[in-house]
Amino acid sequence: MNTAHTLDTQLNVFKTFDPKLSDNSKNAKLLFLANILPTLQKQVREQCGDAEFVAMDTMNFWISSMKDEVIDTIKVVDCIIINDAEARQLTDEPSIYKAARSIMDLGLKAVVIKRGEYGATLFTKDGYFVAPAYPLESVFDPTGAGDSFAGGFMGYLAAQHEITNETLRRAMVYGSVMASFNVEKFGTERVDALEYSEINQRFRDFKQMTHFDDIPFERSTTAG
Repeated sequence: MNTAHTLDTQLNVFKTFDPKLSDNSKNAKLLFLANILPTLQKQVREQCGDAEFVAMDTMNFWISSMKDEVIDTIKVVDCIIINDAEARQLTDEPSIYKAARSIMDLGLKAVVIKRGEYGATLFTKDGYFVAPAYPLESVFDPTGAGDSFAGGFMGYLAAQHEITNETLRRAMVYGSVMASFNVEKFGTERVDALEYSEINQRFRDFKQMTHFDDIPFERSTTAG
């Protein structure tokens, strides 16, 4: 017997939603505002006034329909994690480097731009850092890769005593590591089965892939 399944989309389900955090949640050291209505993100942010580092996600729908609200929320966080198309859409800049600088001008400490198979780029006031995507022969299910990246990024930072350029760079690699595992199987199957040893080994793989030595000599520019 065939059973028909229909997908029902309900709009405005958050119209009257008023998020109330527990006292324990309000005292969070780090806060990640996942993709949702930007006004709700801001409400949650305002309840965590003592958070030391706050990052947020957003998407093209909010940027096109509620751009001012998205910008207002960006102004009260420390970091935004978005993809390259969203960065261009938000700033009307064709270059992600110009786009990142424009977003930084809103008062952020860091901007993370995800670039799919090309990895992700971290922008701070002191420069930028590029983390490649882990080379996989096949991608089973890319759904959730961005969320896995954000989870790895924030999870690593949460385990550190302080947030510096160095810890942000390592967090970028941890985010890329987690995203690479996520796409290897359907849904959360691969992440659910992960061992710390696998995560640490893949982190070392990233280090090996991106390591190179200095040029061993300098060419003389003067004639002999």
